[in-house]
Order: sequence, then C-alpha cells, then structure tokens
Amino acid sequence: MKVAVIGGGPAGMMAALTAAQQGAQVTLYEKNEKLGKKLYISGKGRCNITNDCSAREFFGNVVSNPKFLFGAINRFSPQDTVAFCENNGLKLKTERGNRVFPLSDKSSDVIKFFARQLLNSGVQVRLNTQIDAVLCQKNGISLTTISDIVFFDAVIIATGGLSYSATGSTGDGYKFAQVLGHKVVPLCPALCRILCKGVEDLQGLSLKNVGVSLLNKDGNVAASQFGEMLFTDDGVSGPAVLTLSSFVNRRVASLSAVAIDLKPALDDDKLDARILRDFAQNSNKNFINSLDALLPERLIKTVAAQCGIPFDKKVNQITAAERRNLVYAIKNLQFPFVALDSVEYGIVTAGGIDVKQINPATMESKLAKGVYFAGEILDVDALTGGFNIQIALSTGYIAGLSASQNKE
Repeated sequence: MKVAVIGGGPAGMMAALTAAQQGAQVTLYEKNEKLGKKLYISGKGRCNITNDCSAREFFGNVVSNPKFLFGAINRFSPQDTVAFCENNGLKLKTERGNRVFPLSDKSSDVIKFFARQLLNSGVQVRLNTQIDAVLCQKNGISLTTISDIVFFDAVIIATGGLSYSATGSTGDGYKFAQVLGHKVVPLCPALCRILCKGVEDLQGLSLKNVGVSLLNKDGNVAASQFGEMLFTDDGVSGPAVLTLSSFVNRRVASLSAVAIDLKPALDDDKLDARILRDFAQNSNKNFINSLDALLPERLIKTVAAQCGIPFDKKVNQITAAERRNLVYAIKNLQFPFVALDSVEYGIVTAGGIDVKQINPATMESKLAKGVYFAGEILDVDALTGGFNIQIALSTGYIAGLSASQNKE
C-alpha cells in the first residue's frame, strides 16, 4: 500500500506515522525546508500539544462541527496523545486549565520528537517539495510536482488553513479539494483580534476579570466572555477576545460594538453605592480627578467622555441621573466595531472542507475514493488550550489508519 501525505504539520506527521506503523509505504511531502513550521510558533513557542480533559469538556471547546469529531477524539483522545508522547520519550507537563506542554517548554522538541518517530517508522520525508495537483486516475491517485507525476493508492491532504501563510499555510489543499469536487465552506479567522475604533490612547493596557461582549446592530449581545483582555493600537486582544472572535466570525455583518463591563462583580446598585463612597471622599474635586480608586488611570478619560459628565464639574454637583450614566459607562464601555483581524493573523482558520462530504469514521472523501483529509483544512475549529492541535492529531491518526487499510 503506497500512501502519500501532503503537509508536514501535526495532522500530516501523525497521519504519516500512523499509516507507516500499519505497514504502508509512506511518503510525506512538505513544501517548507523543515517540518512543523507553524507548530514551532504555537503556544508562544512552547507548543500546547493537547488538553488533558474529559471528552465532554473537549467537545464543549469545539466551536465548529463537534459531532463530526466524536469518533476521532474518542479513538485517539488527549490521553492517548499524552501516552504516545511519554511512552516514546517526549516528557510532558500539565498546567492550569489542563493544558499540556513539553517539559522543556520548547516546541522544537515536539517537532524533533515527531521527526524521530517518522524516521524510525520508515516514512520518506520530502522537504522543499511543492505539490501542484492531486487527481484521481484509473491507476491510482496522481500527485504532480514541478518535476514529476507520482502515483499512490491513497493520499492524505493535511495542508492546514490560511493562517500565518509564512509557515506554508497558503490554501493549497482547498484548491486540490475543489478540483476533486469538494465544497469549501467560506474561510474566516478564528481566535483573532477584534478591530475597533477609539482605542488608540489605550494601546498596551491590559485588564483582568472583565466582561467583554460584542453587540449586534440592534443593541443586543451577540456573544460575551469573562476574563483577560488587552488593548492594541487598533483593537482589542487577549484570551477573552480571542474566544469571542471564534463565536462571531461567521456573522460579523451584524455586529456594531465591543462592550466592556469593567466591574462585572458589581450590579448597578452596588456600583452606584461604591461611586457614592468615592464621591464622598472627593466632594470638592473636579469629576475627572475623582475616579482614581475606581478605574485604571488610562481608562478614566474614556469612561468620563462616554458618561457625558463634564470633566471639570465638581463632584458635589453631580446628580443621581449623571451617576446612573457613569454606572452605565463603567459596565458598558463601548467601542465601535470595525472588523475581525485578517484570516492571516487568526491562530486558526475557520471554514474549510465541508465535513458533510467526509466520512467521519475514516476521514475519507465521499466524492474521491482514496483521498483523505485531516487537520485544519477541515471545517472544524476549537478554542485555545491545546484543542486545535489535538483535533489535528486525532483526525491525522484516523486518516493514516484508514488510508493504510485502503484496498482499492
């Protein structure tokens, strides 16, 4: 059985390794000069390889098409990933939120580990090799390179998405799939910054334990998260924001504003009481100078401007109605929504090969016999925490196992 794998990321490496271990003659094609180029920058260079959680928790973190992944995750689980790595010499550690990293904190060690496994399993790795076409022929599946046409019994396409194109994710696999008759669900960024107006003076300011929401044009909340966030020069980022982006990336046309609740632990009445206490201690000050104990210094002017109280108004002259406006501004600090960041800068790509056209038990195309798909190229994506790499490993495992058993 001759199997080709296109793409040397986690999905491709796992697919190639699994197929080879089942006795297939495997060739892995990678257009970059080395394997795992995107994996190298994952987890800020530490590589959050999986999340050691239960299946129920795992699927709760999958944003797109979790049901499609039920079989793959259950057959090659996060616990299987941990056992596979540690039983073969890659030491791991588990941190907050069940996030699993290499003990060395070096993503390069994860890549070296996979490269060593591929070598030991007899996989032929072809670096610096661009595949230009994948076609189903009478005598097998042909792969066209710049210098040759090679035939295989099965081909696994694991070319990734469009995020961070410098790592090789340039959408080649989508083109292959479309030629083979597949539908590509529109691509969009996932786990990315949210661009908005009015944040220029706040660049670099980070906030913890805040509520972040995206509002629809009718003023209703489209999605919300609690946690940490960061202001950038043209928008917002941070864990809570990245999660939000994945929940709304297919309905951005309906969005109007980013809203931040700076005091989510206090309801309106409790916050008003807190403001009254602060005002009592600053009764003769100008309003703009009375909020130091309540808000980060760099946010004071923004909040004051949105609540509409004149900066130079004396605190002892502020009315109850004006205080209500201040409460509203603190719990609904708004910035006009512009867009999500480019798909190029999303941590992962949402959209991709329509999973309705893929057999979830084998990862084989329902349209092209002997062609399999794995990893980010599929229309599946999850939140941060090791879930996306685990999806790549699980779908790669299933694709490799199935391709090695392809009898036609």
